[in-house]
Amino acid sequence: MKFSVIFEAQLADPTVEREHQVIRDCVEQAVLAEEMGFDRIWAVEHHSLKWYAHMSAPEIFLTWVAAKTRTIRIGHGVVCMPFAFNHPARVAERAAMLDLLSGGRVDLGAGRGGTLQETSLCGVDQDRTTQEVEEALRIIGKAWQQEELEHHGELLDIGPHPILPRPKQTPHPPLFLACSRTETLRQAAGLGIGALVMGFAGPESIKEMRTAYDTARAERGGERFVSSVVNDHFSVLCPTIVLDNGETARRIGIRGQRFFAQSIGHWYGGAGIPDEAVVEGADEAEEMRRAAEQVEARLHEHSIPVRPNATATFNADHAYGTADDAIRYVEQLRDAGADEIMCLIQMGTVPQEACMETIRQWGEKVIPHFRDQPILDQPAPDQPAPDQPAPDQSVLDQEATR
Repeated sequence: MKFSVIFEAQLADPTVEREHQVIRDCVEQAVLAEEMGFDRIWAVEHHSLKWYAHMSAPEIFLTWVAAKTRTIRIGHGVVCMPFAFNHPARVAERAAMLDLLSGGRVDLGAGRGGTLQETSLCGVDQDRTTQEVEEALRIIGKAWQQEELEHHGELLDIGPHPILPRPKQTPHPPLFLACSRTETLRQAAGLGIGALVMGFAGPESIKEMRTAYDTARAERGGERFVSSVVNDHFSVLCPTIVLDNGETARRIGIRGQRFFAQSIGHWYGGAGIPDEAVVEGADEAEEMRRAAEQVEARLHEHSIPVRPNATATFNADHAYGTADDAIRYVEQLRDAGADEIMCLIQMGTVPQEACMETIRQWGEKVIPHFRDQPILDQPAPDQPAPDQPAPDQSVLDQEATR
């Protein structure tokens, strides 16, 4: 099983100064993730989603991280593939350049970026996003496997052109699709590419999603494959904060997830601005339940059915607590069919100290539990073993109530 960290660059109180600091903090976390034995980082792409995601240029972020690291894989999780966001030929050029310069460490995920806020910025046709994503993946697969790209599709017509440079990985970096519904899971399986799965609903939901993905894999004939190579990797989101003080970790993690969920509700569901306040002594689990009830009430008010996934982002039962708590939760995700645990640590109200300590705890205690040998016992050549002291627990306790 693989382990990764995903970055949204979320922040409460999004001043220019805090925005700049959060992005620098994400780089610091990514570099530490390599030192602590994580296999991969992922960076999202979103546009104009204040609070929720300030990661608008992941190709730059990932390049910066690649230059500061040597072994960790560098993942686009995901590129917004509708053509008005990113022309597929340009995606192929940029990803190949990064793959070459990073020594063959790139993974490339595709997604729609389908909020009205984003599509209105770049003039994207919302009705064509799904179709454009699939055609973009076909173009990219061709671009990396032919001497010259030539594509005559339903949406784009491209005469013969060489796409330069060629990636280091042969025939190309692994391809993925962002998946949150059964339809996208079946699409990913049919195209022969990996699935990046939202995991907020918990292990039982992940098990159902894995079944849907595997069923589609068993039924596919290969005629829709976008490449000559198939990637069936199933990566699952895992919100997590891990500290020595499990109660502090749960309080920080659940508060951060509530900000995350409310930010999604604001941009995807028309809810109000996310609550930025961190209240000393608050029962964060109870606050999460109240926030979920508010979503349900709003749906009822507008006569919208409350489906099981409507409040999934408010489910607080994740890898929050001590390292032992995280191990137990990861075991459930593994048993549900996860090939990769994609840690969501950097959430809007989570302090940097808690993010860094969580990465350390995963590297020292959680990941080694699932490895044949602890990674930290064997530092890479010329790479000093991590020698960064853990923050004082009292600092984390203060941050949790700040």
